[in-house]
Amino acid sequence: NAGVPSLFLDSARYTMPSRGEMSGFDDQPNIVFGKAPNAGKKPGGGGGGGGGTQTGTGMSAAKLDAETEELKHKTVSKDLRLAISKARTAKGLTQKQLATQLNMQPQVINEYESGKAIPNNAIIAKIERALGAKLPRAPKK
Repeated sequence: NAGVPSLFLDSARYTMPSRGEMSGFDDQPNIVFGKAPNAGKKPGGGGGGGGGTQTGTGMSAAKLDAETEELKHKTVSKDLRLAISKARTAKGLTQKQLATQLNMQPQVINEYESGKAIPNNAIIAKIERALGAKLPRAPKK
């Protein structure tokens, strides 16, 4: 046994503890990352569906079905659409040229002139300055 470290010679005396002996180290709580097991449930038990189902807008499903107008976004008024279009053509600009001048996508100008845009007074003010014309503003909320 010359040249063999004594560690290997005495290894019969040192063995790994069995699983049963290791169970004493279970003092640490289990840490789970992510959703807690009952995070999505309301207190007071589960089961039964009914009446109180809410959508992301906070309206009940039945009320949402009956709803028609309230949930649509406000769009640009006809006055604003025509005013932007007239002022732009009076300056001899295309939608793309105006958008480039304002560092915007041409699609933004197109949406304002076609009435599809959701009015934003900051954008309307930029367009006003570029065209040198007073434009009707979107009403405050």
